[in-house]
Amino acid sequence: MASQSNKTNKIGLIAGWGEFPFLVAQTMKAKGKTVIAVAFPGETYAELAQSVNEIHWVSIGQLGKMIKAFKTAGITQVVMAGMIRHKRLFSNLKLDLKAVTLLAKVKDKRADSLLKAVSGVLAQEGVELISPLPYLKSNLPEKGMLTRRRPTKREQEDIQFGYKIAKHLAGADVGQTVVVKEKAVIAVEAMEGTDACIVRSGEFSRGGAVVVKVLKPKQDLRFDTPVIGPNTIESLQKAKATVLAFDAGKTLFIQQEQTIALANKAKITLVGI
Repeated sequence: MASQSNKTNKIGLIAGWGEFPFLVAQTMKAKGKTVIAVAFPGETYAELAQSVNEIHWVSIGQLGKMIKAFKTAGITQVVMAGMIRHKRLFSNLKLDLKAVTLLAKVKDKRADSLLKAVSGVLAQEGVELISPLPYLKSNLPEKGMLTRRRPTKREQEDIQFGYKIAKHLAGADVGQTVVVKEKAVIAVEAMEGTDACIVRSGEFSRGGAVVVKVLKPKQDLRFDTPVIGPNTIESLQKAKATVLAFDAGKTLFIQQEQTIALANKAKITLVGI
């Protein structure tokens, strides 16, 4: 009985790039979980080692080694937090047999296709991939204003215009972010990620753009959750964008108080829609 209790008290963490894995690790530990992380050199921040109970570093493409680490630790459930930057798919990855087999079976290299395939392989090995969001509800702001500055009439129209386009593009698994101004599309997120997309938009918008970040219409909440944090505000400042609209109750805020404070200081609107 003690052995079974110990297993259920453990959680695995597949930790990618950014601050998201830290939030998950800290939240899980606060709930009494023992956190066993698998991390990736060049992607995962090294400091994560201080936020988890145990960490295993594996190269991207070493799927078998990742599974072995979890199974050896007695992990039956894992969460995924932080992205593996998609451009790494086109670098010289060293793939193990499990990864080679997985890639041979997927129909394309879209993020959804790859992550669902990884989830399937984990399930075959007795490791269930679950969503971290039920543990992080306080970091999922609901509909309405988070900041002092309210959108202008023109910005409100751009939010509505951009939301429809962003949902369409997200449904095609192109990206989850679109930047618009005066009902013209300035930039669309692709493989470069949200922050790079926002910064790039500044080259064309000359300030005052509206950024809309959404969930995919049929989002698998176990992975690819939209995330906003201090780095996002920094990117908005670089682009001189004035509004960030996001899917209410479904967008994860990292360092939420700091993120809102930075937006207020920069007079940037954050609004859940």
